[in-house]
Amino acid sequence: MTDALAQGLIHKLSAASKTLVLAESCTAGLVADLLARIPGASGVLWGSFVCYTGAAKTAMLGVAPDLIRQYGAVSRETACAMVQGALARSSADMAVSVTGLAGPDGDGTSVPVGTVWIGTAVRGQEPAASVFHYTGSRNDLRAAAALTALGELINRITRS
Repeated sequence: MTDALAQGLIHKLSAASKTLVLAESCTAGLVADLLARIPGASGVLWGSFVCYTGAAKTAMLGVAPDLIRQYGAVSRETACAMVQGALARSSADMAVSVTGLAGPDGDGTSVPVGTVWIGTAVRGQEPAASVFHYTGSRNDLRAAAALTALGELINRITRS
């Protein structure tokens, strides 16, 4: 299923002559890895920002520290700011962001472990973000979030 999703996304991006940039936090580059396994990825994958901490989100993507303080690193607002920052710092046509808590411990907020926000954006359009809740081990959560990110991108490119 993983390869089929990645292959489907690469096919849709290629058919639409679109490129993609990634902004990953809790998945730590897993989405980029899943795509890079598929022949043809180099034609559509601009690159990936792995921004594991709030400070990295700020330094690499320009996410405002005040936004992270107000809404949290795991929030709709942060996921949207991440995709906007990735597009601003690349020449890609589309972006996805993944920010969440993979555990096993929380981050001191009321956000439960297993919560992941995935943002998508198309250059020139408003970003969107959806929340997902996963259970399982840390790596199970990361894998599920990466697969969901691929699906969200397929949905977004289909709507564009």
